[in-house]
Amino acid sequence: MMRNTDENSKAADAARKASDTASKASENSTLRVMAADENLQEVIDFVEEHLENMEASMKATMQVDISVEEIFVNIAHYAYAPKVGEAVIEVEEDTEKGEISIIFRDRGIPYNPIAKEDPDLTLSAEEREIGGLGIFMVKKNMDYMKYEYSDGQNILTIVKKL
Repeated sequence: MMRNTDENSKAADAARKASDTASKASENSTLRVMAADENLQEVIDFVEEHLENMEASMKATMQVDISVEEIFVNIAHYAYAPKVGEAVIEVEEDTEKGEISIIFRDRGIPYNPIAKEDPDLTLSAEEREIGGLGIFMVKKNMDYMKYEYSDGQNILTIVKKL
């Protein structure tokens, strides 16, 4: 009889481990904050927690941090100006693919940052048009970006392979 109990216990342990592995393969969480500069650190900390979970390299972490800062600050400064509104940041960890997706949602003014033409880096800073350098850095640092406007929301997704 002990064997059946031991076998049942081992089977239950194996089932738990399989379930844990499946849940770790793709983990999501969401942060809701007011789109204001003073909440930037909370957003970065939220994303970095996921990067640590996935054991991201320092280089990948810095690239994601720069991108998150650029996007969140743009939402804070322009989406609801001159008012303040909510920003929703969702992080999806995909350990099977080895990538992290960060989705930014706001109900501010519709704006597709991907559509903005990349700055002409052959021009000097004085000759170059103001704006666009931050989103250009995001495009260069991320492996994938997608924008959509749906149900009254700006939805910007960035993906980084770790």
